[in-house]
Amino acid sequence: MLQRIERLGCYLIIIVLLPYIITIFLNGPVVTTSAKVDESYIKVEHDGKETEMSIEEYCIGRLAREIPASYEKEAFKSQAVLVRTTVYGQIRESGSSTVLPDEFWTADEMREQWGAGKYNENYEKLKDAWQETEGQVLMYGENPANVPYCRLTNGNTRDGGEVLGSEDYPYLKIRECPLDVESKEQIQTIVLEEMDVEITETDTAGYVLSVRVGEETVNGEEFRKTYGLASSSFTVQNYDGKLRITTRGVGHGLGMSQYTANRMAKDGDTYDEILAYFFDGTELKEVADIVRDSE
Repeated sequence: MLQRIERLGCYLIIIVLLPYIITIFLNGPVVTTSAKVDESYIKVEHDGKETEMSIEEYCIGRLAREIPASYEKEAFKSQAVLVRTTVYGQIRESGSSTVLPDEFWTADEMREQWGAGKYNENYEKLKDAWQETEGQVLMYGENPANVPYCRLTNGNTRDGGEVLGSEDYPYLKIRECPLDVESKEQIQTIVLEEMDVEITETDTAGYVLSVRVGEETVNGEEFRKTYGLASSSFTVQNYDGKLRITTRGVGHGLGMSQYTANRMAKDGDTYDEILAYFFDGTELKEVADIVRDSE
């Protein structure tokens, strides 16, 4: 009797597993898809509190914060790949338990920034861009690429070797962005109290590398952040008891210019063509592949 029950149990197990066995035989073993990876949860910090959310939700929040909602879809898709590459690079380096920084907008913050009437439209555009580039990251060799971006250059992006002091990023080269100079935000001026300031070094693209402030020398990016300058490409002039600082572009000038990416998108370039222009030598790959490699 006991043997008959055991045989019956074995038959039931075979019947239940048979469809799966046939699927494996025909299609090979099931692997983690990019979509499943993007649906996994991560720890993030927001307003000083730690919480968990899906990678997709977090990254759409980063997209909302980091690129104008009025831009073209192919520009959104370019930015989506850069955000995904950065996030998975952080996870790969620090592990899945890492707490990602407060660099995203929540749904409430999106409504506040865009207005309730535009929220659904803008969110769907960003979600579409995220899902249409599902699982794609930029790789250089076996590692996620370093993929910085800025809102607007001074007319050229910068050389990564000059800025970062390393030859590890040969894909970060000077790229012409002539349309950036047409932006209304291209040239901005602020006036500060007069101080003893001298630009002591600039890079090939015209961005400031070091500044002497009194007896101290600081790098250009530190000076930009300290005084709230729009760009690291700037000139200084003492005039009538004040210090006049004139900037060109918006941001640090390294990597992809979002403004040029948007203009390229308007001209018919696809996101992969945009990324190839700014990060020549990198390759689009599936994030599921690099996640498996790191396990």
